[in-house]
Amino acid sequence: MSEVKLAAETRTEFGKGAARRIRRESKVPAVVYGHGGDPVHITLPGHELQLALRTPNVLLTLDIEGKSQLAIPKAVQRDAIKGFLEHVDLLLVKSGEKVNVEVYVQTEGDLAPGAFILEHVLSTLTVEAEATHIPESVTVSIEGLEAGASILAKDIELPEGTTLAIDEDAVVLQVLAAQSEEPSDDAADESAEA
Repeated sequence: MSEVKLAAETRTEFGKGAARRIRRESKVPAVVYGHGGDPVHITLPGHELQLALRTPNVLLTLDIEGKSQLAIPKAVQRDAIKGFLEHVDLLLVKSGEKVNVEVYVQTEGDLAPGAFILEHVLSTLTVEAEATHIPESVTVSIEGLEAGASILAKDIELPEGTTLAIDEDAVVLQVLAAQSEEPSDDAADESAEA
């Protein structure tokens, strides 16, 4: 798990106009909340935050007015067209505290020979892990699986200190037999006319 340090500035201006001014300065408006305290509105350096958010479930060390606090991203809003960060919600965490997060499910290996399709029923798994030891992803072997095989959440080996936060019988991956399409009557008629 990677940890990134960012300098944060508290902000007192709110609304669209203030948010636009912040973004013009290459910064991102954000809010930090958690542990029963009042939400704190801050601005973060845009480029550094963009780089940090490339890592799933990144642990951020925020320097807010000389006070260091740990936080993880909970919601990230991006511009739909240009992709720049518009706003970020951060959740305060403490070392040793357990949090629920989603981790990506990655596969390794090859399916059995034949016309099989691997369906990712769940692309992420909700797990409970210590805030300072959140795994970036979990890896599942699909080596030699055939049609009808499925991998349940309980079948996935999780890193030490990490537990499932979803139904253990939830299907994560399943292998299907590829379907060959029969040519439709319209397609057959068109080829006969040509």
